[in-house]
Amino acid sequence: MQAAMEIVRDPAKASALLEPQRMRLVEMLAAPDSASGLARRLSLPRQQVNYHLRELEKTGLIRLVEERKKGNCMERVMQATAGSYLISPDVAGKLAAVPDSSQDRFSSAWLMALSARTVCELADLQERAGAAGKRLATMALSAEVRFASPATRAAFAADMSEAFARVIERYHDAAAPGGRTFRVMLGGYPVPKKEGT
Repeated sequence: MQAAMEIVRDPAKASALLEPQRMRLVEMLAAPDSASGLARRLSLPRQQVNYHLRELEKTGLIRLVEERKKGNCMERVMQATAGSYLISPDVAGKLAAVPDSSQDRFSSAWLMALSARTVCELADLQERAGAAGKRLATMALSAEVRFASPATRAAFAADMSEAFARVIERYHDAAAPGGRTFRVMLGGYPVPKKEGT
């Protein structure tokens, strides 16, 4: 079964995914296809496509879904292992962004470091939950707000900080037997403008 999203944590797998020709093949394998079918669609030699497919299969980015007889040979039908992929920041090893408590909490670097940590930790938790045959308990909220001015944005940040601290204090129970600690993150950034707007 194809996963909705796969977080890529292995540098070799990330490298294979980022190679343009192989990335295109993974994109095209959202639906199952064979080397000969892909070669026709891309106007490339089947042997070249086959080579890339074998390499992608070794990394685990695609998988065999069917073998069918075509003439005198067996045709291998492959499919991408996920509908989408996200490369985890921990692929960068010691170069990955790490939240530092001394950073400016209103800087974009701080927000990106928090987001990077979130991806890394979720990748690890998702892997462990999958191995245990369990579903990972998460929650997420997302909204857009249009501020009239920098002053209203600053007032919003102050109100949210106060409300966030109040809610955390209300529900946090450090002594709860069998309780589970969750990391809760709240951040905001300007919505990127679309081309032509």
